[in-house]
Amino acid sequence: MSVGEDRAFGIAPSNPFVLAFAYLRDAAERSVLFWDVMRQRADEHRKRSLQTAPHVLDYAFEILRDGRNFERPVNYALLRIVPPAGEEISTTRRPFVVIDPRAGHGPGIGGFKADSEIGEALRAGHPCYFVGFTADPMPGQTIEDIVRAEAVFLEHVISLHPDADGKPCVIGNCQAGWAVMILAALRPELFGPIIIAGAPLSYWAGVRGRNPMRYSAGLLGGSWLTAFTSDMGGGKFDGSWLVQNFENQNPANTLWSKQYNVYSKIDTEASRYLDFERWWGRHVNLNAEEMQFIVDKLFVGNRLAAGHIRTSEGNAVDLRNIRSPIVVFCSKGDNITPPQQALGWILDLYSDVDEIRSYGQTIVYTVHETVGHLGIFVSSGVAKKEYREFAGNIDLIDLLPPGLYEATFEHADDAADAALVCGDWVMHCRERTLDDIRAMGGNTSDDERRFATVARVSEINLSLYRTFVQPAIRASRTPQAAEWLRQVHPQRMQYALFSNLNPLMKPIAELAEQIRTHRSPVSADNPFLLAQEAVSGQIVSALDAWRDHQEKLSESIFLAVYGSPVLQAAVGIDRTAAWSNRPEESPLHRELLQLRAAELRSHISSGGLLEAAIRGLIFVGMAQEGIDERALHALRLIRPRTEGALLTLAQFKAMAREQFDLLLLDQEAALAAIPGLLPADAGQRSESLAVIRDIVSAGGEVTPEAGRRLARVQQLFGAVGTN
Repeated sequence: MSVGEDRAFGIAPSNPFVLAFAYLRDAAERSVLFWDVMRQRADEHRKRSLQTAPHVLDYAFEILRDGRNFERPVNYALLRIVPPAGEEISTTRRPFVVIDPRAGHGPGIGGFKADSEIGEALRAGHPCYFVGFTADPMPGQTIEDIVRAEAVFLEHVISLHPDADGKPCVIGNCQAGWAVMILAALRPELFGPIIIAGAPLSYWAGVRGRNPMRYSAGLLGGSWLTAFTSDMGGGKFDGSWLVQNFENQNPANTLWSKQYNVYSKIDTEASRYLDFERWWGRHVNLNAEEMQFIVDKLFVGNRLAAGHIRTSEGNAVDLRNIRSPIVVFCSKGDNITPPQQALGWILDLYSDVDEIRSYGQTIVYTVHETVGHLGIFVSSGVAKKEYREFAGNIDLIDLLPPGLYEATFEHADDAADAALVCGDWVMHCRERTLDDIRAMGGNTSDDERRFATVARVSEINLSLYRTFVQPAIRASRTPQAAEWLRQVHPQRMQYALFSNLNPLMKPIAELAEQIRTHRSPVSADNPFLLAQEAVSGQIVSALDAWRDHQEKLSESIFLAVYGSPVLQAAVGIDRTAAWSNRPEESPLHRELLQLRAAELRSHISSGGLLEAAIRGLIFVGMAQEGIDERALHALRLIRPRTEGALLTLAQFKAMAREQFDLLLLDQEAALAAIPGLLPADAGQRSESLAVIRDIVSAGGEVTPEAGRRLARVQQLFGAVGTN
């Protein structure tokens, strides 16, 4: 009986019995529909588990290179994304290559809908490629094999775009981020700008009371458990364990909120939930060697930023070798990869911004205030803001002088010079120092020693396991037992129990179909529905409180155990020495800097009007708080009027970098040389000054110091030397 029928019979809608009946009917219908959604979810999981390469890409694609056919085969492939009808792709724009993480789930999250990383790159006119993988690794494949395969993929993409205005922009999501950084350190010539999203690079970093996941290895005794799990899996590590670790970080969502949200909004939420579960519910495997490398070298050992990882050929992986701009996208709401883990490697590698510049590196970071780890990749709001701005302004990022910058976003409605803004947001790149990263919080030296103690304990326990336990495990395991263990994993059983293989689910499907035909939802102001919401809120609060208590207890145990002077001394950690994870500076680097300085000094008086204009523009721009996309758009409009139109973007970038380096090396000498670079034609000099003024003013208000510098450049352009 609906509320309308109640009125027809003269029964007041406020009658508690009527309200209770309406609620109970709605609750019963929602229950049946909810379990039918669980059935659909389970059947989709069962269907996808039979596929070799299940993915959630929302785009047509063609396979260009299949890593399974390589000399060292890997389960990765390079795909070309076929642009949807209506998308205009420019063959001269740099291609984008999106690499998804193999962290328990299948590929495709970087392009599973229009508002995604791939979608925004296509919208900006860039050709797009995707690196995905199959559910099972190739026998014997290692992380190094994967890195080398990705190098082959990038070489192929570059060969397809000989006329592109730059090398590929590579996006590495989560776990793929550190793999991209390793490859960029080994093969820097393959890369244009690099975007690493939600990617952990400094694995010990975090803030007390907020980032408990980093304590897990210490509380479990190190990486021996990884080896044990791989051994029980017959030489494969089941990605379901990674997914379960992720879900354990938020038990309220895992055990209640995710499902309750579907149940309470069953008429509107089912489709979105099922779309997400297509990706979330298909777990992939890793070889034992791959997972052991990840845990020992990265998660527990924290060896990447320190330069302690070497290839099979003995080459050290030094992130300071990367020459492309690096964009780091992280969030304060991410409890899996907090900003400290995404950015701490910068503090590990460099003592100040001048050292960053000495390596010719450009690092841009942006910190979202609230979005969670998955939201970095799947949120439509993030895609339409951050990724749209990254894709639309990738040339701006590529032209930034070496240094450290923070990318911030201002709504276009609030910005000056709106005609120079292409979208809804204006991206600003503001200069920052290492103190800005330190201000986000991090470890003390005592904390670093604790994690170093964990690494030593892990090595000892792993050695003991391999000596005394592993031989027996490997001798007794069978392929059948390993497969059975995978199938009964809780992450898989939650799907199997509710699929059509369960005869009890068939009546649910039939009843759900009848309910959809005669659905009778309750009124939103029904007091019983409001009570239901209140109870749900209490359940979430209780689960959050339990999580908070467990995290505090875990942190207390970790700090006490691994802060023990006895344990630290036993494993060889010196408590009296200042702790540092920074790699040593290479003598070769110091020698190269001296040679570069001598080379630059010889170029101070070299060049012509274009070099003088760029030098003057950079001199003025160094007094501004940063640069934003309006200045780049102004440069694009102005460039056809200058000699810069004859240069490729790469040549223009190289020239701008050299002029910036000259100003850093000897500002006064570089400025004094400008008149000697200028032509005698006053009209040409005047035109160049107009270009400088237009670009400087394009970003809004000119600072007083920038105004004084602009006046000095005007004086220099008026004093013509001997050409």
